[in-house]
Amino acid sequence: MTAGKLIVTLDGSHTVEGEGGVTYHSRFGALQESRHIFIDAGLRTIGASPVRVFEMGFGTGLNALLTLLESRPVRYETVETEPLEGARDLNFCEVLGRPDCRPVFERLHTAEWERPVEITPGFQLFKSRQDIRGYALREPADLVYYDAFDPVVQPELWTEELFRGLYAQLAPGAILVTYCCKGTVRRALQAAGFETGKLPGPPGKKEFLRARVPFPAR
Repeated sequence: MTAGKLIVTLDGSHTVEGEGGVTYHSRFGALQESRHIFIDAGLRTIGASPVRVFEMGFGTGLNALLTLLESRPVRYETVETEPLEGARDLNFCEVLGRPDCRPVFERLHTAEWERPVEITPGFQLFKSRQDIRGYALREPADLVYYDAFDPVVQPELWTEELFRGLYAQLAPGAILVTYCCKGTVRRALQAAGFETGKLPGPPGKKEFLRARVPFPAR
């Protein structure tokens, strides 16, 4: 289990600071960042029902919580090799004005690993402790939240080889969104087969990346 220090970001929501000052979310606003990148530019662009979401790095559970609160049928799959200790102390529900969602947020963190768990009607969660390198998705994903730590911290999770393996497991037209906009990451995604584009970022970030699996040519 990984522990860290709770930090209040500029929108009032928590993030967690780990070793070396690395944080799980933007110091400019954890909730703002997740909503802007993963929900607005990701989930809300997908028409599939249920939406099959794969998240790289379950972390604080914020992206899963925001996805669940959209009240759409979702099958949510995620990998996390180092689950976060004390994540249930995070203030996301309170800052959202939804203290009623705290029991659901806690269920996201206490759900059993390596088996599908229905958190709420229509929202199924599957958490795995496996490393994404070599990991086989349970089914093709329509949407990927790529939320690994920065390439400086975890360069092995941003390679062309890894993205090629992930690309092969996604549905045609699938979308991948990530806060990262580094040229090396964009080029690795393109080399793996993704079409990529830059979008305006949330407060404190100029741009972020959205990538797509092209539909087969007719």
